[in-house]
Amino acid sequence: MPRLDWKIPAAWFTLCIVWSSTWLVIKVGLRDLPPVSFVAIRFVIATAVLVAVSVGRVRLLPQRGSDYVILAVTGILMFALNYTILFWGELYVSSGLAAVLQTTIPIFGMLFAHWMLPDEPLRFQKLAGALLAIGGVALICGRLLDFGGVWAFWGGVGISLGGAAAAFSNVLLKKRAMNLAPAMLAAWQMFFGVLPLLLLGFVVDGNPARFHWTKMSIFCLLYLAIVGSSFTFLLLYWLLPRMSVTNLQTISLITPPGAVMLGWALGGEQFPLWSLLGAAVVLIGVWMIFRRTRDERIAAAAAAAVPDRG
Repeated sequence: MPRLDWKIPAAWFTLCIVWSSTWLVIKVGLRDLPPVSFVAIRFVIATAVLVAVSVGRVRLLPQRGSDYVILAVTGILMFALNYTILFWGELYVSSGLAAVLQTTIPIFGMLFAHWMLPDEPLRFQKLAGALLAIGGVALICGRLLDFGGVWAFWGGVGISLGGAAAAFSNVLLKKRAMNLAPAMLAAWQMFFGVLPLLLLGFVVDGNPARFHWTKMSIFCLLYLAIVGSSFTFLLLYWLLPRMSVTNLQTISLITPPGAVMLGWALGGEQFPLWSLLGAAVVLIGVWMIFRRTRDERIAAAAAAAVPDRG
């Protein structure tokens, strides 16, 4: 029996822990930093780190001029739109519920993939999972309006719609099939995403030198930029060739409960029964999307049985 490399489960567990923690770190950092500039500075630092570790190792520039257009569009959708709405939404929504609402990314991703990628048709089980998860999101947002007020409601809706922008970005990038190292792909997306945010942040938030820079806010910024963005991105792409996509996607089911637990244990967040019920419905729906159907298992087994003719 081949021995399992301990680095693989260690890397998977590290991603679960870090991505569970980033939601609370965002919440704490927002006590001192305005959301738009917080996002912009985070990804300026993350971009610099990704470029620094890529110089001399991989090609830094895309091969085609049209690739820059795709990188700009996906970067604005993912980093400018999605993360700005997410940070703003966490001003009014708990970190745990924000993590749950962002699980709309695979839901919208599945729907966009059915429309844009011919080899990823929509299956009944996945559609049922999507509808169930959307029902859980509707339950959460509806109760936020009743108990959290109108801003909490729009914060929850915004976080969910930000997930749709991120999902469209992912599908568009997959359709393009760009020949670029993952670290530089992310760096270019971040670059194009932060350009409008730097300008918007300066107009809306003012000079960053006048922000309320505390030791905690600086820690949150560096943690999110270096650990929560650059390090985890590199770790994720180290895992991709060593772990099945299905097993890797289970991280999306682990991080929301992890974020809820950390928000309760360390952030003092309270979660009424309706929020936990809505979160459970969302996670069941996402699990149904990730769970392989019988047809997919048969196709995978048939592919494995075909001898290598290369």
